Amino acid sequence: MNFNKKMMVMLGLAALLMCIAGNAFAMKDSYNYMSPAALQNAIDTKADVAIVDIQVADEFKSHHIKGAIETCAYPVKTVADTEKLNPALNDLKSSTQPIVIICPRGKGGAERTVNYFAKQGIAPYRLFILTNGQDGWPYAVKSN
Repeated sequence: MNFNKKMMVMLGLAALLMCIAGNAFAMKDSYNYMSPAALQNAIDTKADVAIVDIQVADEFKSHHIKGAIETCAYPVKTVADTEKLNPALNDLKSSTQPIVIICPRGKGGAERTVNYFAKQGIAPYRLFILTNGQDGWPYAVKSN
């Protein structure tokens, strides 16, 4: 692919993200949130977005969003919890894609995950919390 085609693809992806962002993202208490509808749209359109699920293992196995990275780090209150996030960290740091954190209700565990990722060098503007977490996800889920 020549440089002009690569540039056009990059500009197209940037435009898509800006369109989604205009309707879906909101700042609340210094955290970025993504609505379930916006995340489902990103999944449906195969947008380049990372989904990091911090639910405990039993909850992840019974219901999770297709394509989510399983970490089982919830409630992200201890060093042992945050260490469960580290396997995904290198790939996330080397990418530029938005990252959506999924926790049971979209509150404390997700906020602590965002804080940890930001401390590890991921730009805060890339980090989003799914509004109302997995409990608020109205779409089809995957189970193992």
